[in-house]
Amino acid sequence: MENTNNTIETKNDGINANDSSHYKLLTIGLIITLLGVLLRFIGHFSFIDLISNVILVVGVGICLRAIYNVLR
Repeated sequence: MENTNNTIETKNDGINANDSSHYKLLTIGLIITLLGVLLRFIGHFSFIDLISNVILVVGVGICLRAIYNVLR
């Protein structure tokens, strides 16, 4: 009979998740996102709204990239 091992092997043991560079990137992304939200409340001009939306999307993208790197 064949001996099968039903354990899931991972690439790393979570060592990469404890790297501080991921959390620094996440903090920078959160600051950029909060800046985009702050700009939404400063004025209601179309130019400021456009800039705040772009900054908000960039910040969310940075945060999602940092989270993906932690989970990977």
